Amino acid sequence: MTIMGAMNTAISGLAAASRGAAVVSNNLANALTEGYGRRELDLAARSGGGGGVMVLGETRFTDSVLLTDRRSADAAFARQGAAAAFFEQVQTVMGEPGSGGSLDDLVTAVESGLVAAAAQPQSVLRMEQVVDDLSRLTGRIAEVGEAIQTERGRADAALADAVGQLNTDLARLETINEDIRRDILRGGSGGALLDEREALIDRVAELVPVREVDRGNGVVALISDGGILMDGPAPTIGFSATPYVTEFQSVEGGHLSGLTINGQPIDVGRSRHILSGGEISGLLAIRDVEGPAAMAGLDAFARDLIERFSGAGVDPTRATGDPGLLTDAGAAFDPANELGLSRRLEVNALADPAMGGAAWRLRDGLGAPVQGDPGNTDGLQRLGAALSESRVPVSSGAPEGRHTAAGLGAAVYTALGVARTATEADMAQAGARSSAIGQSLQGMAVDSDAEMQRLLLIEQAYAANARVVSAARQMLDQLMEI
Repeated sequence: MTIMGAMNTAISGLAAASRGAAVVSNNLANALTEGYGRRELDLAARSGGGGGVMVLGETRFTDSVLLTDRRSADAAFARQGAAAAFFEQVQTVMGEPGSGGSLDDLVTAVESGLVAAAAQPQSVLRMEQVVDDLSRLTGRIAEVGEAIQTERGRADAALADAVGQLNTDLARLETINEDIRRDILRGGSGGALLDEREALIDRVAELVPVREVDRGNGVVALISDGGILMDGPAPTIGFSATPYVTEFQSVEGGHLSGLTINGQPIDVGRSRHILSGGEISGLLAIRDVEGPAAMAGLDAFARDLIERFSGAGVDPTRATGDPGLLTDAGAAFDPANELGLSRRLEVNALADPAMGGAAWRLRDGLGAPVQGDPGNTDGLQRLGAALSESRVPVSSGAPEGRHTAAGLGAAVYTALGVARTATEADMAQAGARSSAIGQSLQGMAVDSDAEMQRLLLIEQAYAANARVVSAARQMLDQLMEI
């Protein structure tokens, strides 16, 4: 090797060592930066005479399989978290059995009041207490119905926010993809843009679980469970929030907004659609599936109460077609109009002193023109027996099996509890899976000790190449002196 060849080789080594030191320094500086991927310098033998090394670029270390699995777990956690929060809120308003304010506790209070009134049928105060207990029961049922619709409305508003965030992130991803492509074509490595893109995709993946597909030159596409979410230009996800959501509103009826992509409707009825699996699908399920199902169970409970008090023989004074002790907003219940009944359930005004009625009609019958025998307990006993009768609810939204009125109230609460428990179990599993995968990914993160050792080796290589350059220069100086 000639003196100049040795010098050129050493100079290429100095350049590689300098670049390597910069890479290691960057790794150390970002050791605690979330989402940062450790880099290593890519070197190759320089072609042509003289030898030496050349820098090919930098390699960013990550495990795409583990990363996809972690994002899937994070998406599942976000989806189940939304559902768990819904069930928790509704159960809180409904009241835990035994608390004194739950549905079954309030029914039991009415039953106990009827027993006490039957023991003293001449006591108007006892019967007025029963009316008050009935009013508290119907009021609590209405509160739970309102809470369900409130949560559906919150889910609808959160959907609008989530879709807006998704559109913003996808547009930013399109820009970053192009910036990385240009940088690589200019001979760069993408640098910090790669870390920014990964953090951006992590955020997208909580809303919609996605995996990256390399399209070359640093550009990636995003594939969701239902197909290609983004490959090139960012798509536009469409959604419009509804100011106030009621039990009568649905997507099928055209009252609530569905989801679109580039103007085309998304079939969210499929088990896997383009936006399924993450927080967006969880919020959509609250609004369109879990919320209406909870309302159906509550309406079934309200219907069961109405039908118990309006059953044949419970009140012989009531004319055919007239409402019973409980009414649908003051009128008789129409089985074809069950939806939203829980928010219309009222005590019959004829028996409610607050509405101008008289509580003695509990004893003598709603159709009685005047008070009857103050010692007659038959009417009060029939009302109590109607509540304690074990029967199968006729509503399709009711829990299965035979129930007393109090038992049905407890069953409605239990059905929500079962769904909540299953959701929280899935949520815990997704969280544990995300944590475990995250620990595996941490193994690929920056190891400060290893980086310091690599820096020492780079320093030694730099010093060796520097000595070669110094020796070559001395030789050239001596030759020039001859």
